[in-house]
Amino acid sequence: MPQLRLALNQIDSCVGDIAGNSDAIVRWTRHAADQGAHLVAFPEMALTGYPVEDLALRSSFVEASRSALTELAARLVAEGLGEVPVVVGYLDRSEKAQPRYGQPAGAPQNAAAVLHRGGVVLSFAKHHLPNYGVFDEFRYFVPGDTLPVIRVRGIDVALAICEDLWQDGGRVPATRTAGAGLLLSVNASPYEVAKDDTRLELVRKRAQEAGCTLAYLAMIGGQDELVFDGDSIVVSAEGEVITRAPQFEEGCVLVDLELPAAGEVPSGTADDGLVIEHRTISAEPLAPYEPRVRGEQAPRLGDDEEIYTALVVGLRAYLAKNGFRSVLIGLSGGIDSALVAAIACDAIGAQHVYGVSMPSRYSSEHSKGDAAELARRTGLNFRTVPIGPMFDAYMEALHLTGLAEENLQARLRGTTLMGISNQEGHLVLAPGNKSELACGYSTLYGDAVGGFAPIKDVFKTKVWELAKWCNAAAVERGQTPPIPENSIVKPPSAELRPGQVDTDSLPDYDVLDRVLDLYVEQDQGRAAIVAAGFDEALVERILRLVDTAEYKRRQYPPGTKITAKGFGKDRRLPITNRWREHGPTRG
Repeated sequence: MPQLRLALNQIDSCVGDIAGNSDAIVRWTRHAADQGAHLVAFPEMALTGYPVEDLALRSSFVEASRSALTELAARLVAEGLGEVPVVVGYLDRSEKAQPRYGQPAGAPQNAAAVLHRGGVVLSFAKHHLPNYGVFDEFRYFVPGDTLPVIRVRGIDVALAICEDLWQDGGRVPATRTAGAGLLLSVNASPYEVAKDDTRLELVRKRAQEAGCTLAYLAMIGGQDELVFDGDSIVVSAEGEVITRAPQFEEGCVLVDLELPAAGEVPSGTADDGLVIEHRTISAEPLAPYEPRVRGEQAPRLGDDEEIYTALVVGLRAYLAKNGFRSVLIGLSGGIDSALVAAIACDAIGAQHVYGVSMPSRYSSEHSKGDAAELARRTGLNFRTVPIGPMFDAYMEALHLTGLAEENLQARLRGTTLMGISNQEGHLVLAPGNKSELACGYSTLYGDAVGGFAPIKDVFKTKVWELAKWCNAAAVERGQTPPIPENSIVKPPSAELRPGQVDTDSLPDYDVLDRVLDLYVEQDQGRAAIVAAGFDEALVERILRLVDTAEYKRRQYPPGTKITAKGFGKDRRLPITNRWREHGPTRG
């Protein structure tokens, strides 16, 4: 059978940095060509970055993408790379779509093109447009209606984009109809917990349906709240894994494949009315050669390592792509700020992490000591700024009591952090976790201040698990565990009044997180949650806390998404909302 050396470039792109992304595409194409690749591929919208959101609706941005594509094709030739076909994702527009109500103006398309010898040999748009979770592609794009097939070295290669695999029908069965020997799908699929398992089973299933080898190329890196884990996969027509790339690592996956020889040029209409669009780049097979790039499968990350790595990559990408070189964290001695500090140190180095202890009259000695011990273990920059004098001045002027007095302390800490941030140029990291965010257990303009919230999509019980994993991993590497044991084992407390602990305001976190999983992650209603074995009064209390805290969540900083239902685009509820699970309320 004919042979083909395929190069899957698992790279990170930045939205809007078309010039920088072009440079990366050229650089990785050169690397692949130097390794003898016969076909080179890049992820979905690699040229523009993904997701572009409302930039897709700006004609100036669309035209910049289209121009950059033609310039990229010419540049590849100029740099001696014109003979290798390159598949690259970009933002295009439909030339034939007619304006109509409900269609995005300008008919933009999530597209990819095949570049060869200085020209665009073929371009095509995503056929299936996702419209769930973080995806709004019906808002932004019009779908493609072709099955693109290129003949490379005597092998027919069908092409697809991301959701074309995740949905039934369309390009997968059309690939079988066309008789292609390889289906290449370029993707920008955001990370979620355990998605690598789902992805593998999907790719295996689609390869069997397509009746050919399937190559799934994925993006890595981070964009705002999204993080991409790579995990590119090549499987045989029978669903056997040929090669699998590392998670969260940029690189070029090379693999030598033996694929069926192309037959008659396919034409006509395939499944779902897709028109087969075929281009021949090189009809003759290669002379037989000894494969030197055999399939390898990178080791899989354990669940906690995977999540922790996603949080590190997400924070690192956000800082780098937005021009921040250092971060500032309020260190309370508690588990949340300790985990955030450990993540930050791994993301950008302890020398760029600044911690501030801000004790009040209610701060315990162990909390102050735990914060200092964390700084000693990690090597981050540390200082202490007591808020007592500020607190006394406010109390003398305002005479606050109760909750207002408690929240004043949190807000003084927030103001202190933002003042240092403005003065020294650090980005403040908010330490709140998903359990607290769900229940509104935070103070606006206090512990909620910041430019990024690394663990906002991590439930409290998982925070403890990640902290333990982080320490165990450090010991395994022969390093000092970064998080003090006392920060892990002591009862969590905001320490805003004498003897305060979180369970004064919230249910036990183990029970709380299980209820939140059903209500937030799985969209179960009150009756279903009670039927799952939880106390009815407790369920009503938790649901009431969640429902009335939407206004706080809207004002919280962005943070890395790791679940299928991160607060924000995944879960969109009105702030003004009188519906409750036990029935609508009346004013």
